[in-house]
Amino acid sequence: MKASKIIMIIAALLPASLFFVPMWTIELSAPQYPEPLGMEIWITKIADMKTGDLQNINLMNHYVGMKEIPTHIPEFDVFPWVVGGMVILGVLLGFIGNRVLFLAWFWLAAIFGSIGMYDFYQWEYDYGHSLDAKAAIKFMDSAGELITYQPPLIGTQTILNFEATSLPAIGAYLLFLGMVLSIVAYWVGRYEAGHKFPPL
Repeated sequence: MKASKIIMIIAALLPASLFFVPMWTIELSAPQYPEPLGMEIWITKIADMKTGDLQNINLMNHYVGMKEIPTHIPEFDVFPWVVGGMVILGVLLGFIGNRVLFLAWFWLAAIFGSIGMYDFYQWEYDYGHSLDAKAAIKFMDSAGELITYQPPLIGTQTILNFEATSLPAIGAYLLFLGMVLSIVAYWVGRYEAGHKFPPL
């Protein structure tokens, strides 16, 4: 089997790791918590980083009027099918060996990934801005506006006395690696077809 086909098949199999490892993490650290609180976002659930973390985060959120973070959202019914479909499609394309289709798989993965990131941002925005007017504790900024609690999409942000950090987990890195390898498979396929010095 040609190297380009093998690379593409490996690229397609890497996203399957999302069924076994988390794709994103959000961590909250503050002076009153010696160990940070955190949650792991998988393609099928939201889970504790440590036992009891979600319960403690929801308890804090309740006092400032934020909705409870669930362990399941409707997107989790769709994500496994999308990921599974991309894995199967990529493996089939690897066996077919058409390098142009390798690029098509990359762009399809990029589109689905972008949709997922946008949905994640919307989810964060909703939880950070849809506050209960009857909340026990309300914080105002210097302009007298109610402070919202949206964590960053990626990176670290200070929210009151908390430092919120949102970062990709191992699953997201493996997915990205798979996308990169599909591009590598395309260039190797060009080389195998006689394009010794493909244009950049």
